[in-house]
Amino acid sequence: MQQKNIVTCVILSLVTCGIYGIIWMIALTDDTGRMAGDSNMKGSTAVLLTIVTCGIYGYFWAYKMGELLTKAQSAQGKATDSNYPVLFLVLQICSLGIVNCALIQNELNKMVA
Repeated sequence: MQQKNIVTCVILSLVTCGIYGIIWMIALTDDTGRMAGDSNMKGSTAVLLTIVTCGIYGYFWAYKMGELLTKAQSAQGKATDSNYPVLFLVLQICSLGIVNCALIQNELNKMVA
């Protein structure tokens, strides 16, 4: 896993009308699952289920990513924030999924550094 520039990812997501956002979501899901040691959460599956359920799966994804991020931080012996699942769910409900991606990427960048 390599660090990604959050600003570049957000700009590319906006410029490509969300296409890069889908690629970013896949990478975030796979990287977070890998860091947490959980192979059940696959990025391509998450995107497919989000599309098929017209976005409803996205709420579950946001909550689950919060749990996986907390698990990944614990696995590395870093201080964890157990509020991530609720925070990500609330942001997803408020249609701020790109903020979720930015926060997740920020935490993953910290873990890789």
